[in-house]
Amino acid sequence: MNCGITERVLPSFHERLREELTFPLAWERYTGDFPAWRAEARAVAGESLLQPAGPGPEPFAPVTVDEHPEGPYTARTVEFALSRYGRARGSLLVPHGTGPFPAVLVLHDHGGEFTIGREKAVRPRSGHPERGRRARAWADRHYGGRFAGDELAARGYVVLAVDTLGWGDRGPLAYEDQQALAANLLQLGTSLAGLTAHEDIRAAAFLTSLPEVDSHRVAALGFSMGGYRAWQLSALSDDIRAAVAVCWMTCLRHMLVPGDNTLRGQSAFFMLHPGLNRHLDIPDVASIAAPKPALFQAGGADRLFPPAGVTAAYRKLRAVWESQGAGDRLTTEIWPGVGHSFGRGMQEAVYGWLDRWVAG
Repeated sequence: MNCGITERVLPSFHERLREELTFPLAWERYTGDFPAWRAEARAVAGESLLQPAGPGPEPFAPVTVDEHPEGPYTARTVEFALSRYGRARGSLLVPHGTGPFPAVLVLHDHGGEFTIGREKAVRPRSGHPERGRRARAWADRHYGGRFAGDELAARGYVVLAVDTLGWGDRGPLAYEDQQALAANLLQLGTSLAGLTAHEDIRAAAFLTSLPEVDSHRVAALGFSMGGYRAWQLSALSDDIRAAVAVCWMTCLRHMLVPGDNTLRGQSAFFMLHPGLNRHLDIPDVASIAAPKPALFQAGGADRLFPPAGVTAAYRKLRAVWESQGAGDRLTTEIWPGVGHSFGRGMQEAVYGWLDRWVAG
């Protein structure tokens, strides 16, 4: 019997371990009603975030650092208490006119590019010319030459984007140091993924608290790691009323296979909650958000999330939303020939969906 290590640092018995993950808390196995399942599943997911017990969050105490009126909206840099541990800066775009407006929390991707974070979603206005150059190149490479936050603001949404720990003003983190950061946080009693999730919850609460924002019309949107964070946030936060996740959805069994990018470690730690997989599969966690409106987009040629895993996950999501009579609130798409990107065609579909389910 081989009890050693195989490629990509998998144990040779990884298939047996994977078979033992039966996800006993999945909705399909639950015998009670849906609100009870959702409460229990959210509690289990919340415990897996490993956030230390302590006093409640600090007041946001926001400060406007700078302001740039542009066309139909104003771009601001704001600083606020992101957690009880410290303050962070965010890019806030506010449409001109009389609010309150619908709003979108745009969650930036990973991509191994740490010098920019919120600038991947919102065009930088001042200072850091190198960041501006990198942001433009990133938008050209992954977003069809657009900054999604600016597009949304021009369409009448308040937009907020905040750096995740390790990116932009809170970095830059070196790619090869991600595991060390994750290990250090675990030794301090928390986790990198849990800290990221809690900061996203806090950012959503801040956005919802703004007088310019209609608190009943707030969505989360993200691409790649940002897509993971968007559906996760909708599952964990009542401040988020709808979510758009682009190029991040699959089932665990389809992801933990030799050759998958996740098996490198490093970036995986931003999305790894210790122990959670013993209870819930990836789409099970996303389903905690039901029956909120949700849009999932995937690329048919995305090598990080092959169609088989995406289709299996979509099937599980569909069963949950339809069980609650909310099948029309769930949209799942696979775009043929599209790789791991969020181009203009997908963006236009997202903007139309948001206009229907959030702005409308």
